[in-house]
Amino acid sequence: MDRRQFLQGSAALGALAPGLLAENDAAAQERALAGAGGPTRPAESQKIGRPVRVVSVGFHPGLPIAGIAALVDQEGQQGADLIALPETCRGQGAQTEEGLDGETVTAMAALAKKHATYIACPIDRQDGSRRWNSVVLLDRRGNVAFVYDKMYPVWQAECVKTPAVHPGESVGVYAADFGRVGFAICFDVNWPPVWQRLSDLGAELVIWPSAYSAGRSLQAHAIQYNYYVVSATWTPDCLIFDIDGEQIAHDHNNRDNANITRATLDLDRCIFHQDLNLPDKLNKLLAEKGEDVAREKWLPMEGWFVMKAKRPGVSARELARQYGLEELRPYINRSRCEIDKCRGFVFS
Repeated sequence: MDRRQFLQGSAALGALAPGLLAENDAAAQERALAGAGGPTRPAESQKIGRPVRVVSVGFHPGLPIAGIAALVDQEGQQGADLIALPETCRGQGAQTEEGLDGETVTAMAALAKKHATYIACPIDRQDGSRRWNSVVLLDRRGNVAFVYDKMYPVWQAECVKTPAVHPGESVGVYAADFGRVGFAICFDVNWPPVWQRLSDLGAELVIWPSAYSAGRSLQAHAIQYNYYVVSATWTPDCLIFDIDGEQIAHDHNNRDNANITRATLDLDRCIFHQDLNLPDKLNKLLAEKGEDVAREKWLPMEGWFVMKAKRPGVSARELARQYGLEELRPYINRSRCEIDKCRGFVFS
């Protein structure tokens, strides 16, 4: 597979694959033509599919707020839809608790507003008498849009602190202007129900701030639930998994104890099981709309295939629906219900 369809520049990958950096970047072209220094968003008419520009910023624990802000400011100037920072990015010690009006969120909110980007800002959060390991999502205006609390704190480390880190109480997905984004944090990787719930809520992209890399554990969730997964860690590194679970990036420690990974992911790409979609529905779609969409991946061992748009103004997902194709996760969910009926289960 050609990873250039996903990655439009990575500090680590650039030296290995210059073609990734040479890939067309509509936002960069607009800035050059306008002669402006600030970020601009590509015109809707130029977009193919539904691209989202994600930046993962990883660094070792202990980086001061000025250093974190400098990294985020630099990436914001290059244009991004979402910048993700690692778990409890200011640490999780005796003096690191802070509220949503604390120094970290305030600094990141100013940068989110300055660069018109979402920022996923993980903090050691204090809320009244309770302590949480949280990701605070700031919107393009710098407002707190969403907060996710780690469902599964590390019991032998976080739950014994004073005060103890309280386990999160719900999984949520936020409808950003580019698509539906969900979050899980570090130790959450070990509990499939968290990731199942993200799928049930329609997540298209999951951001995973963490202290460590997880590797194949993350990959398993991308395979099972068919959303993109992007990590930002203390290691520091970034893993990106495609909607079929293929690893499309692993960058690590590429600059001064920090790792910066930039990726453009198309949230309009969609994955299907071959069942009920082949041959008639897919053949008809490609015969009549072959200039608009393509079968990008063919996965015979899994019985899957991936569709993508080929030109601006086209949605592969919408065209597939029009031609009666059913995406993989809805098909699996519907199959579960139909099989339960065969078991004799009665539904009202």
